[in-house]
Amino acid sequence: MIDYIAKLRALVGTMPLLLPGTSVLVSDEEGRLLLVRRAECGTWGLPGGFMEPGETLAETGVREVREETGLEVGSMALLDVFSGPEYFAVCPNGDEVHNVTAAYTAVVSSGELHIDQVEVSTAEFFPLDSLPEDLFVPERPIIERYLADSARQRAGTHLAATRARPAR
Repeated sequence: MIDYIAKLRALVGTMPLLLPGTSVLVSDEEGRLLLVRRAECGTWGLPGGFMEPGETLAETGVREVREETGLEVGSMALLDVFSGPEYFAVCPNGDEVHNVTAAYTAVVSSGELHIDQVEVSTAEFFPLDSLPEDLFVPERPIIERYLADSARQRAGTHLAATRARPAR
């Protein structure tokens, strides 16, 4: 993919590109969220990246999680597709990108955390109520949506459990 984007950049310079990709909200058995610290900018974000020609968005997500963290994920569920002004980014080298991001949720199925040290400098699972402050700006709305959905699911589970209790 880098070669594909590099070829485009050779033609258009730093002008804005629309680039499809994925972000994957990976949780572990404790419900913690996997975040990676991006080597390029030093902020925390989600495993993911740009789609390669001929690849599906889901395949992109599985590949990026594996490449960046060494982990395999089970079935992925589409959270939503995110685009618009808040997903615009200017890279440290001046390249402008309008991200069109398919965000998936997934659970670790196998593997051990092994960082690629190229795109990612470290990775860690965080409790949902203790996420780092320095999140990658274009991924903040994705994480906020995930947190809101998780809170609604927990509230619904709690409500269902309360309703299922026998009356005294």
